[in-house]
Amino acid sequence: MQVPAQVEYEKASSVSHALSLLARYGPEARILAGGHSLIPMMKLRLAQPEVLVDVNGLADLRFIRVAGGELRIGTLTTHAQLLDSALAAGHFAILRDAERVIADPIVREWGTVGGSLCQADPSEDLSAAFAALKGTMIIAGPGGKREVSAREFHTGPYETVVGPVEMLTEVRLPVKAGAGTAYVKVSRRAGDWPVGAAGAALWLDRAGVITDAGIGLTALGAQHFVAAEAEDYLRGRRPGPEAFAEAGAIAAANCRPAADQRGPEDYKRHLAGELTRRALAVAARRAGWGEGTGLGERTP
Repeated sequence: MQVPAQVEYEKASSVSHALSLLARYGPEARILAGGHSLIPMMKLRLAQPEVLVDVNGLADLRFIRVAGGELRIGTLTTHAQLLDSALAAGHFAILRDAERVIADPIVREWGTVGGSLCQADPSEDLSAAFAALKGTMIIAGPGGKREVSAREFHTGPYETVVGPVEMLTEVRLPVKAGAGTAYVKVSRRAGDWPVGAAGAALWLDRAGVITDAGIGLTALGAQHFVAAEAEDYLRGRRPGPEAFAEAGAIAAANCRPAADQRGPEDYKRHLAGELTRRALAVAARRAGWGEGTGLGERTP
């Protein structure tokens, strides 16, 4: 059995200390948060950092709060903490939906929001949820903090915009009236990576018209996890089965799923459409639209 290569270890006492350690050791240093993504990759020699900068002791990066019209989530918040947060679920049910189907209780207890996002796995659930919510990532570096859209955060599989002497510190999600959100996922077994998943956010005005829409797709070949063409189609329309079916068809037509051990391309493309439709239907109900409209039962 392979074991990790030898590596130096540094424990950061603050964000500024962590940044100074990254600057000192250069591009061969990696941040260690929960470790549930990095450590397995090190065991397989897929990642071979020379230095680990442990940030687990930075309690000021572990929070969930509302400020400035945003839900703000510190990147050392664990999956279990986000799952259990009534504040987060009260504003965005999609977060509880997604966290319920991420891995297993042990991984959720130790794995962190920031660690998952920075791993940038194409099958990672929160990236699609935050993209649907049109969130903003706060990145700290030597020159201070900068903001990056969640939709521009990932530059490719296992790659992000975070530089070698920077670290992700916070996720901010705009809180607006008339919102309904949902996340649906198909996997081969409970806690597994998804075969495919879709997150949806709808914002309705008082007349029931969709003023804005967000659709995130996981493991389905959507650029930056987003079904932008389907979002464009929905704006200005009224929610309903026909609109959601068409949005699903548009999402399916514009994604680029890859065949793998979880299924062929045509099956995944079908999933993209069907899961988009389902997520939009639940999101619309949660936004308060239309009892008895054929959208199905309300998802708790």
